Amino acid sequence: MDITLEKFGRQDFADYFQLVSNAKVMAMITERAIPADEAQRDYEKLLAENALHPELGHFRVLDARDRSFIGLGKLAVETAEADQAELGYILAPQHWGKGIASRIASLLVARAEQQPKLRSLFAIIDPANIPSRKILINNGFVSREFKDFDGLPGEVLEKSW
Repeated sequence: MDITLEKFGRQDFADYFQLVSNAKVMAMITERAIPADEAQRDYEKLLAENALHPELGHFRVLDARDRSFIGLGKLAVETAEADQAELGYILAPQHWGKGIASRIASLLVARAEQQPKLRSLFAIIDPANIPSRKILINNGFVSREFKDFDGLPGEVLEKSW
């Protein structure tokens, strides 16, 4: 399946909420489904981050053929001048195990490496998420540390160039 990335816009909240409200999807991210009011607040932050940089932010992952929604990919920066971005991805369950997350990660890494200001990426995963860890390692990330994120276990992986 060919995929394409398109920045989330104001009109795309339903796609975002479809992911974050699904407890199965969020099991290794927040360990809980996100309720609508919290998701709306998070989405406003996502839109604000998307405004920081024309090529970075939070992306809808779409099937290139029919433009159906598959998931989310992100290269999030805290400022327009940042030299590091956070890479992440979330897929709807019907797309798990098909190699799509690997393609998303590869596309995001390639996009990040084209940005003159960026020098590194980091990703935070649940240490139990072995498939995600494998995807990141295969894309040149190395494990940096294990730490607690708001009471949840996390592993931080980084890639520099």
